[in-house]
Amino acid sequence: MGLIQLYRLRLRRKRLLLRAFRKRRQLAAASNRMEGLRQDPILLFSTIRNERVRLPYFLDYYRRLGVDHFLIVDNASDDGSAAFLAEQPDVSVWSAEAGYKQSRFGMDWIMHLLRRHGAGHWCLTVDVDEFLVYPFCETRPLRALTNWLDSAGTRTFASMMLDMYPKGAMHEQPYREGQNPFEIAQYFDSGNYMVSRNWPYLNLWIQGGPRARLFFGEQPKKAPAMNKIPLVKWDASYAYVSSTHML
Repeated sequence: MGLIQLYRLRLRRKRLLLRAFRKRRQLAAASNRMEGLRQDPILLFSTIRNERVRLPYFLDYYRRLGVDHFLIVDNASDDGSAAFLAEQPDVSVWSAEAGYKQSRFGMDWIMHLLRRHGAGHWCLTVDVDEFLVYPFCETRPLRALTNWLDSAGTRTFASMMLDMYPKGAMHEQPYREGQNPFEIAQYFDSGNYMVSRNWPYLNLWIQGGPRARLFFGEQPKKAPAMNKIPLVKWDASYAYVSSTHML
């Protein structure tokens, strides 16, 4: 990579960090329970809006994996999400009334919290309908993975996103609060994925799956990205570029 390209990347990173710093004013701490955490906590960051029905299983799933604390930005929910989260002893909540799209789909808020609270820690950034799966996750906690990454000198854990879906029509598969969603959504596209190198960020760019098949069949190159970097040992100088697709 040339010096000019490196300079451009540095400028973009600084702009993103400055943008997140400015957007911090849109956040108001509703319940900050960060005090008293273990010395090296594993943290989870997420932005939500009206996710009350999904929150119980989401929290339970990641608690069982070994997440020590949740840092949640609530973007003007009116379905009881904020009240539910306020009752959780391992959840800190910040409220944001500003526009989700105007905050880079919540990433400006999350990046501010990552820089303030996540530096030096393993941080998992996911949506409420995203569930991290890694080798042996059924029997080995998330800290076993982060310890292995530390021993290998690796600061990031990249992944591929799989869209899960049910058999039959979506509206015929009701979901009840607290239910394991994989009891309903048991299917995924096992093939037909496109993988390419994403310049200049040097990561893999993956497209495909049911969304590409159903909605972008004629223009597959416009399908959404399936590559993610959700787990990072955060540094204050890091910046997510496009959601968690690029770092």
